[in-house]
Amino acid sequence: MIRRLAGAALALAMAPTIALAQDAPYGPLRPDQQTFLALYKTLVETNTEWSDGDCTVLATKIAGHLKAAGFPDSDVAVFSTPDHPKEGGVTAILHGTSPTAKPMLLLGHLDVVEAKRADWTRDPFTLINENGYFYGRGTSDMKVIDATWIDVLSRFKQAGYRPKRTIKLALTCGEETSQAFNGANYLALNHPELVQAAFALNEGGGGRTDGHGKLLTQTLQVGEKKYQDFRLETTNPGGHSSIPIKDNAIYELSDDLLKIRDYEFPLQMNETTRAYFAKTGAARGDALGQAMIALAKDPADKAAEAVVNTDRAYHSLLRTTCVATRLDGGHANNALPQRAGANINCRMFPGETTEATRAALLAAIGDPKATLTVSPPKEPTAVPPPLDPKVIGPAEKLVAKYFPGVPLIPGISTGASDGIYIEQIGVPVYGVPGFWSDPDGNGVHGLNERKSERAVFVGRDFLTELVKTYAEQE
Repeated sequence: MIRRLAGAALALAMAPTIALAQDAPYGPLRPDQQTFLALYKTLVETNTEWSDGDCTVLATKIAGHLKAAGFPDSDVAVFSTPDHPKEGGVTAILHGTSPTAKPMLLLGHLDVVEAKRADWTRDPFTLINENGYFYGRGTSDMKVIDATWIDVLSRFKQAGYRPKRTIKLALTCGEETSQAFNGANYLALNHPELVQAAFALNEGGGGRTDGHGKLLTQTLQVGEKKYQDFRLETTNPGGHSSIPIKDNAIYELSDDLLKIRDYEFPLQMNETTRAYFAKTGAARGDALGQAMIALAKDPADKAAEAVVNTDRAYHSLLRTTCVATRLDGGHANNALPQRAGANINCRMFPGETTEATRAALLAAIGDPKATLTVSPPKEPTAVPPPLDPKVIGPAEKLVAKYFPGVPLIPGISTGASDGIYIEQIGVPVYGVPGFWSDPDGNGVHGLNERKSERAVFVGRDFLTELVKTYAEQE
């Protein structure tokens, strides 16, 4: 009876969506969707900025929600450390029935990028439904997924459903800023039993529209780049500015930065990016698409690479990238600079190490007087997960069911997530499809962040069924 009830609940979620504009208002909500909306609202309206927010407060609210759904105290825990009391997180576990099926992990971060009210058209910490979109900080990144994970476990518990696989939940703080205590890294290193799993589901995937309501693709993230900052610095004895010389720390830094600008890391491909370029190229059907297909077949095809490189996003997917993002220098307006420095932000192709990237930059600069140091924290190397058919297959079937004619394409992220910390203990992490965004990114990390109302409810139903499918695997 329990399994029939769960199946019936999922059947309600199977409304066709591809025939409707993906940014159109969703329509009357089912009772379970109204409950989900209230949860989503709570998450968005709880400020979790690093400067003046509080992840621990939100983690405590989530724990209360899970306990109200029937989880015992022993299966839900809020954690933080004394030196970071506002940067806590929450873990939970829904025990499975199979003694052989390994657990799965639902991963997410609770913190959000800073949002100044004066800059926003609407209050960033009030969930506002307007013209078919939910507005608010975190509506896309990534409280819509957090709310889904909480909702899935709550409904499973309330229905008395027990999956074959144990399902673990870890919602942590610290993903959006290097200054914060990173809860995912803390759990991986100090409490691996709470996050150890056969695989984890995380942010990073999702769909993309053409900006006019048509859904073009869905992506399953299979790997991500590693984020790492470096400090490039030049020094000089300085002196009086009335007697200038060419040996100037600022000039030297400028010359070194231009060399970094002009340095191109070599093209790299792995199993995932080959599949991504081949499938995306076929879906495009234009000259750029043909070049993508040719490059997937032969990464040494320089003519094809030149065409693909004209798209900045595709260019970045093919290699490690490093770029100057901040500058400082000098100590007085009337003195020659004694020191000048810059932050070099690198996104390393999966598998590339900090040491190898630093060595490549030093070789490109060719300046023995400059120093290039790793800025803390030093991130672990990004480990690309396999193209596992047990993960990809169910996602492909459900994408075909919910979004007929829309391809599911495996890909890597040029950004970074907390998945890198979970991968360091041997857990492959995948960014889920389901939700979708517009070409402008829906204001993620910027102003007036939003998520389509239809994307919220259809994506939530899609992920509910996807989690249940994985949970029933042996």
